[in-house]
Amino acid sequence: MKNLLIGLFLTAIAMTGCKQKELNENPFLNDSYGTPFEVPPFEKIKAAHYMPAYLQGIEDQKKELHAIITNTEEPTFENTVKALEYSGELLSKVGRVFGALNSANTNDTLQQLNKELSPILSKHRDDINLNDTLFQRVKSVYDNQAKFTLTEEEKKVLEDTYKGFVRSGAALSPEDKDKLRKINQEMSLLSVQFGQNLLAETNDFKLVIDKKEDLSGLPSGLVAQAAQTAKSMKMDGKWVFTIQYPIMEPFLKYSDKRELRQKLFTAYFMKGDNDNERDTKKIIARIANLRVERSKLLGYKSYADFVLERNMAKTPERVKEFLGQVWAAATPVAKAEAEAQQEIIKKEGGKFKLEPWDWWYYSEKIKKAKYDLDDEVTRPYFKIDNVIEGMFYVANQLYGLEFSTRTDIPKYHPDVNTYEVRRNGEHVGILMIDNYPRASKRNGAWCGAYRGQSRDINGKMITPLVTMVTNSTPPSGDKPSLLTADEASTVFHEFGHALHQLLSNSTYPGVSGTSVPRDFVELPSQIMEHWVLEPEVLKVYAKHYQTGEVIPADIVEKLDKASKFNTGFATVEYLAASLLDMEYHSLTDTSSLDIRAFEKTAMDKYGLIPEIKPRYRSTYFNHIWASGYAAGYYAYMWSEILDADAFQAFKETGNIFNKEVAAKFEKEILSKGGTRDPLEMYIAFRGKEPGIDALLVNRGLK
Repeated sequence: MKNLLIGLFLTAIAMTGCKQKELNENPFLNDSYGTPFEVPPFEKIKAAHYMPAYLQGIEDQKKELHAIITNTEEPTFENTVKALEYSGELLSKVGRVFGALNSANTNDTLQQLNKELSPILSKHRDDINLNDTLFQRVKSVYDNQAKFTLTEEEKKVLEDTYKGFVRSGAALSPEDKDKLRKINQEMSLLSVQFGQNLLAETNDFKLVIDKKEDLSGLPSGLVAQAAQTAKSMKMDGKWVFTIQYPIMEPFLKYSDKRELRQKLFTAYFMKGDNDNERDTKKIIARIANLRVERSKLLGYKSYADFVLERNMAKTPERVKEFLGQVWAAATPVAKAEAEAQQEIIKKEGGKFKLEPWDWWYYSEKIKKAKYDLDDEVTRPYFKIDNVIEGMFYVANQLYGLEFSTRTDIPKYHPDVNTYEVRRNGEHVGILMIDNYPRASKRNGAWCGAYRGQSRDINGKMITPLVTMVTNSTPPSGDKPSLLTADEASTVFHEFGHALHQLLSNSTYPGVSGTSVPRDFVELPSQIMEHWVLEPEVLKVYAKHYQTGEVIPADIVEKLDKASKFNTGFATVEYLAASLLDMEYHSLTDTSSLDIRAFEKTAMDKYGLIPEIKPRYRSTYFNHIWASGYAAGYYAYMWSEILDADAFQAFKETGNIFNKEVAAKFEKEILSKGGTRDPLEMYIAFRGKEPGIDALLVNRGLK
């Protein structure tokens, strides 16, 4: 293996044309970055620095693990579990930077490096997880924990560490460990390839319009953005529309040209399913097959059984029962919405049946007629800078946090805005916000950290460096970025994840911040969405970008009345994707898996109406094939049970900024990270378990 690593190291140097001087000045290999708050010096980090830093990080952790394994003293929490928890500091340091940039600002070199690194890192993880001597030391501490005086957090770290080893195959026979290694390595490569194919497929499609009449119905801001895109592609005088969601959605809502709506939407929902070099069907089938093999090897019936064992839901049956309850409530609502749209088509003299590419267009007409409201009326009041100030205001009112712009801190892209977060004059952390779509950024929105909150091995506080990424409507022409209400909710949502990391107060890195079960992690993010359209909050941030006028009361009233509009569609398209995820990962045999046929059968099974497609079809379902949400996409709605009920704790006091409730939410949930069972944390905050009623009411389904 050593010769292989040396070979890859030399290959990386040759590929990037790296000079020896650059290697000697590798920022990752210095004890300190020498930047404010130790933010990575992005402008100094070259592609050639990653491989040497990764390899050095692996070697460093191997030495640390060797010291644990060869320790002749009786295994204790201190000399085994804690030592393991704090091993691999350099590896984590470089991995967080590489992973974040490969998602938010990638290029061909980083993508090639990702392919090379994937099997190396997979092997290293397995070398740790499948090391029997190391496992026996951990097991000894776990079996004899009554002998040690451990804090609640240390007990949780011990439990997670022990179960992590078991779930990673530490108790398998040598032969089965070899099988598992091969499965893990292949799966890691396939996930990388899926993500790269999807990004290439998304960037490849362009709807080019060269006739002005084909722009009929489109908002001026969207037209200006399309002209700007065309100009950047040396197509002056034309308009280019992509399948990036902030571009596609308003096109589908407002374009009067049905054939163009169909063309754009079809390109979107056929991503990865075009039988070309970027097709993802074979990749998906193989990943599904390997997950079944892996689960059975580890003693589980299916991959869903394996995943859900550590989540709040616990079993696939419970997840399906929950999703089925909401499906039963939402489907009749979605059908009624479809019928209403078909009636409009009929009244307008249309001789066609409503199709998925028509839904946005006709639902927007109904919204306009029913509430005298559309996104173009509200956009001027949702300037992105104001939305960000609004969410900062909410965080200040709830948790006393203060945000100040920092221009002296390195950033990885010009679009990034950086803030220092303080409370009572004390530094809390750094928040980087990156909002606009680009070819180097994957779709969607997410929150991560270049450094998580924890305490070092001596107990000194390590503050977090949090990054918050969206794909919001970009500025166009002389107009700033103006968001829809939904986009504003997305920004608040990701900010909730950021607060979960910024307000974390754990000791051990493995249980800090968002290191919680998948179906609990969305509680802090989704509860933040509740403040977006509250009148008390809107009057603070929702100001016209030209006049500064606060959003009028009549528009606020319309927003409130329309807040549950189209919820049948929104709920059903989400549930369809969640159920598709569960169907894939409940399989016990995938030997003859045909992706198109399987997807159709699954959706027919639940009775998905033809006018609606799943929010994510199989071939571009990045959450479950490349982002850790396999058998877990249901988590957003599961967490909605929690967030709808949790927000009621504020509403019941008559004060959405009730500081006592906020302090309790921080103490019992935000600060705890994964140091305690999530249901116990929730009950400690709310005093009871949540029920499904709050969710149904919140969505207007009851």
